Amino acid sequence: MNLRDRTSPEISEFLRYLALHPEAETNLPTLSKLSQELHISVAGLREQLEVARALGLVEVRPRTGTRRLPYSFAPAVKQSLSYALTLNQGYFQKYSELRTHIEVMYWDEAVALLTGEDKNELQNIIATAFEKLRGDPIQVPHEEHRRLHLLIYCRLDNPFVMGLLEAYWDAYEAVGLNMYAGGVDYLETVWDYHKTMVHSICNGNYAAGRKALMTHIDLFAPRPL
Repeated sequence: MNLRDRTSPEISEFLRYLALHPEAETNLPTLSKLSQELHISVAGLREQLEVARALGLVEVRPRTGTRRLPYSFAPAVKQSLSYALTLNQGYFQKYSELRTHIEVMYWDEAVALLTGEDKNELQNIIATAFEKLRGDPIQVPHEEHRRLHLLIYCRLDNPFVMGLLEAYWDAYEAVGLNMYAGGVDYLETVWDYHKTMVHSICNGNYAAGRKALMTHIDLFAPRPL
């Protein structure tokens, strides 16, 4: 039996419809038509639609209606992680540990998939970060930090890995770590390790890059980097 035929009974009628009709890439039928097809009330369907929208599975626009979105794991993780951080910001450290294990575990596979264009972009990110650090006034290169780490793993054909990593950086900003400077010496040391990581990737010395990744994480623990 095909896995798609064994959909969990926990899934809603609307989510099941989305999963079993991947050909519906354009606008979905109206709520009234879907209500008839799925044998549920329009009110019930609206509730299910809101869940699908919160999970990032569909987009609803006033004039164009409901449209399926490409699958991403990130929205579901971000929702749950945001709730966890509201309960207790200490959960961020736990999630940061998970993110560290993911990056280390997938390093070799991820960097081997990077293109020449990706490597050029990594080098540009390094250059921009040091320009900010050595500028007047000094700027914290947080956006470059996020872009660099996500770019390294962008070629993995695994939406779950990318969803977990994307959610980490949103949480990083939510708890205010993007505003943390820690002094110029601290930031330059962090970016020296990033520079080593990128240099190693571009030279094909993946083991050295992985070592730099692990060292820069361990050296500054428990500060999430």
